[in-house]
Amino acid sequence: MLETRRNFLDVTQSVQGRAWVDRLDVAGARIATAIAQRTGIPDILARILAGRGVDIDAAEAYLEPTIRALMPDPSTLTDMDALAERLAQAITDKESIALFGDYDVDGASACALMARYLGHFGIVPQVHIPDRIFEGYGPNIGAMDKLIDAGATLIVTLDCGTTSDDPIAHARTRGADVLVIDHHLSDHDLPPANALVNPNRPDDISGLGYLCAAGVTFMVLVAVNRALRQRGDTGLPDLLRLLDIVALGTVCDVVPLVGLNRAFVIRGLEVARRGDNRGIAALALAARVSGPLNPYHLGFLIGPRINAGGRIGNAALGTQLLALDDEHQTLVIAAKLDELNSERQRIEVEAVQEAAAVAEAEIGGGEGPPVLVLASANWHPGIVGLIAARLKERFERPAFAIALHPDGTGTGSGRSVPGVDLGRAVIAAVEAGLVPKGGGHAMAAGVSLRPGDLGRFRSFLTEHLAQSVGAARAASALKIDAALTARGASVDLLHKIERAGPFGSGNPGPVFAFPAHRARFPQVVGKGGHVSFSLASEDGAKLKAIAFRAAGTPLGDMLLRDNDQPLHFAGSLSLDHYQGREQVQFRLTDIARIPR
Repeated sequence: MLETRRNFLDVTQSVQGRAWVDRLDVAGARIATAIAQRTGIPDILARILAGRGVDIDAAEAYLEPTIRALMPDPSTLTDMDALAERLAQAITDKESIALFGDYDVDGASACALMARYLGHFGIVPQVHIPDRIFEGYGPNIGAMDKLIDAGATLIVTLDCGTTSDDPIAHARTRGADVLVIDHHLSDHDLPPANALVNPNRPDDISGLGYLCAAGVTFMVLVAVNRALRQRGDTGLPDLLRLLDIVALGTVCDVVPLVGLNRAFVIRGLEVARRGDNRGIAALALAARVSGPLNPYHLGFLIGPRINAGGRIGNAALGTQLLALDDEHQTLVIAAKLDELNSERQRIEVEAVQEAAAVAEAEIGGGEGPPVLVLASANWHPGIVGLIAARLKERFERPAFAIALHPDGTGTGSGRSVPGVDLGRAVIAAVEAGLVPKGGGHAMAAGVSLRPGDLGRFRSFLTEHLAQSVGAARAASALKIDAALTARGASVDLLHKIERAGPFGSGNPGPVFAFPAHRARFPQVVGKGGHVSFSLASEDGAKLKAIAFRAAGTPLGDMLLRDNDQPLHFAGSLSLDHYQGREQVQFRLTDIARIPR
């Protein structure tokens, strides 16, 4: 409970208006001490583990997660056996198979996994990734007809399909079988697919709802391998070699990095660092990644480039890239995606500036609405999710950004904060008849609006989510894992801390406080308004530091104005690789004046 935690460094109100509290309550601190004493794990790592709910007996296994130990029998997923048998039969009979995927990184990853798997058996599937603007999310009747007309007898939807009743029913009437592999929420009756595997379907009790579509697809392939083995097939692919693609989808879809997902990412990064997937390697080269691939590279450098194809270019480029083995072709596609990403960044900066100005006017000097729902005819439909993410970060509340079309309709995307289930709220709006189409999961959702829907949708979300947003914001004190100094934040310490990762959704990265340090040589850098500086301790030690998108904010103003006085700093640490040398970098989250 929050009330049992003390204020860290006696900070009750930072420059961003937040209290700083010890992540560990009294009981958590005792567990951390016991972990360190029993296992020999360093105290600071023991605190990080205890702060993420790891108990004494599980601590050592947590630091060495394995797929074998954490993966359940795939048959625990509802409809898995039926789906695996149908796909195994199609492989045995060399049927004409078509894949219908989503246009984001998770969809591209799931599609590439299936395409590579089928390719092992000499099957080259048709692949259709819908155009975000002209087709929208999920299967449509026109695309299904196109795939069937080209000979497909089996259509597999990946990262979509759970709510696609009419297109799937249409495909079935035309004689094609349809298998759905998805993870999105739905409270509706399921479509008439031959089999539908989705850990978030209402009748699934597997407990695997935290998997992304790439993770679910990997489990499907495990089940298909088993089905083929039972048929006497021995020439089966090594699925562990595909874990790099699973890790990419898992990180980029921002699903909780817990349980099996942690193992997927840790083991997938080991595969990715070998460079086996030429597409991932080509994108790493285009993104100028230095040092071994890590979750940051996947989520913030490689993933956005794949997404750029679906946002403002050819949506199929990401799947093509991840499924290719030809080095020249992968380099060409990676260069194109890099170019599209640069254009996407330019469009995004302009749109975010407009959205932030509107949001600030709406909030004014008060608390403002619990959910931001903003719309503009100036926004490209492919970047509304990015706008929503920036609004959520800046204003610390769920946000929806909606691109308005000339006919008055709208296409929107939302991002949420921990503790607020945005996907279920959107589904409830659809069920209430307020909007024609929408869905998603707890942290992200999409919606389509008819002319005149905007006001009703905004009012519904405000009323529906006010209580949960209020609770989430009340619990938004910055949780600190430990105090450090610039001298103590060593490369060796970071290597030890990384064993508790990968960090992200569901497994928050550790936040460290640096008491009485100074910000030396602050300056605004980059197009995004970042502020770089050196974090200096009293003994003269320094850390390379940055505050992302801080220019023009209270955080950035304090850095630039008060760099000659000691302050308390809080933020995260990472390893930066430059010219083959590792060094620690500090990313600022908050600043507080030293209480008098």
